[in-house]
Amino acid sequence: MTIFLYVPDMLADMEVAQLLVEVNSGRFLRKDIEKPQIVKVGNDMQPIKTMGGLSITPDIDVDAMHIKDGDLLVLPGGMTWQSGNHQKIVEAAKKVKANKNSTLAAICGATITLADNGLFDDIKHTSNSVEYLKMVCKNYRGEHLYEHKPAAVDENVITASEFGYFDFTYEVLKKINVMKSETLDAWNNLYKTNEARYFFAIMKSLE
Repeated sequence: MTIFLYVPDMLADMEVAQLLVEVNSGRFLRKDIEKPQIVKVGNDMQPIKTMGGLSITPDIDVDAMHIKDGDLLVLPGGMTWQSGNHQKIVEAAKKVKANKNSTLAAICGATITLADNGLFDDIKHTSNSVEYLKMVCKNYRGEHLYEHKPAAVDENVITASEFGYFDFTYEVLKKINVMKSETLDAWNNLYKTNEARYFFAIMKSLE
């Protein structure tokens, strides 16, 4: 599996940090799978700066991205989604959504651009608020399918609000099936409760 991480300028670091940590470290992943490869995808090959001030150089540009069955496309939020040129990645997202055999995961600002391009007109989804989508997305027609919760899943599309990045991570990890279910459940409970018993449950599940 390849995880294609889109890296727009002023990317919101916190929204994908936990997902990257769990996948890249491999600390709680299933032992019977090959660790997914993370590929940073830029609109072009120019380095970008994140909202946290980190510099990221893309591995490839959108034109070189080839998403296969089982792959994941992650669109983080950030401060340039409504002002930047992101049409190439939007077109790629449309293909992933239509394929059904790969997964599209978008959070915060990315969901706004996808909504404005019609990707949420026929699926359950969430974002920062339905009122905001209606205000800023002149082409948005999916209000009747909006879900008022931190993260939403409909078939192969995962969406999340600005403050739903933990739920976003959980839903993505669940969808791509890189952890045992008992590991993922314990991981989820540990971060939500801070109870040590769930850490030991994670350790036991890895035996």
